Amino acid sequence: MEKLVSVIAQALVDHPNEVRVTTVEKEHVVVYELHVHPDDVGKVIGKQGRIAKALRTVVTSAAVKVPKRVAVDIIS
Repeated sequence: MEKLVSVIAQALVDHPNEVRVTTVEKEHVVVYELHVHPDDVGKVIGKQGRIAKALRTVVTSAAVKVPKRVAVDIIS
């Protein structure tokens, strides 16, 4: 799942070398923290958050077989 988030984010940003994804597992949730260059935060979020919402939808759909809830947080 980390690879999926990383590949999508690298396609969107100007600094693909600075894209990092870390996983934080909690009791009922797996959170994927997407770290990008500060200049690229707007590109990952998109107008009115549309790209971020689409990214979260793709990850949630891909994680249907995972018994935990999945979330994506964007961190600059």
